[in-house]
Amino acid sequence: MDLYPLLNSLRIAVISTALIFFVGLWAAQVIFRCPPVVKGILDVVLTLPLVLPPTVVGYLLLCLLGPNGWVGGLVQRCLDVRLTMVWYAAVFSSAVVAFPLMYRTARGAFESYDQTLTDAARTLGRSDRWIFWHIQLPVCRQGIVAGTVLAFARALGEYGATSMIAGYTPGKTATISTTVYQFWRTGNDAMALRWVLVNLGISAVVLLAINLLERKER
Repeated sequence: MDLYPLLNSLRIAVISTALIFFVGLWAAQVIFRCPPVVKGILDVVLTLPLVLPPTVVGYLLLCLLGPNGWVGGLVQRCLDVRLTMVWYAAVFSSAVVAFPLMYRTARGAFESYDQTLTDAARTLGRSDRWIFWHIQLPVCRQGIVAGTVLAFARALGEYGATSMIAGYTPGKTATISTTVYQFWRTGNDAMALRWVLVNLGISAVVLLAINLLERKER
């Protein structure tokens, strides 16, 4: 059994989760402080990948990152680097699709945060950056960790956008999800079932981690 799809899926999920962790926290913090109208508009834009079909997200990414796309064409001309049909293309698709989970969960945690803690810290001369990392983030850690775990699980299981922007090449771009589809398409149900069980096992571990975290915080 070739383990490349598992290792590649884990690599993609870890990198994309690391990216959206910091971007999601920053976006949640900034938008939380915006006026209601601006907050509503930005919230719709950043949450769209959660409700759009993955194939639509994949098509939009192809238009942006493909050889004829604005970003992809520029990068290929200047650096001779392709942004599609390579393994790291799946990082872009997984990050875009999983980002709303991180952003929405983090924003919800920040909205439930008691602002009097920030006011008290400011009276002691603490900077906003110090307050964020030493007070706000620890207080909101349960929601943030839950959002991170959910984003990781979503990135790990992403198929629609990934199959469009990264394709399926054994040993190069194959992930668990695309491998399951390819084995099913070629009639190899036994191998497809093996990879389904692998995905189920990882998903069960992720959900167990969230439950243990919630129980620990009570």
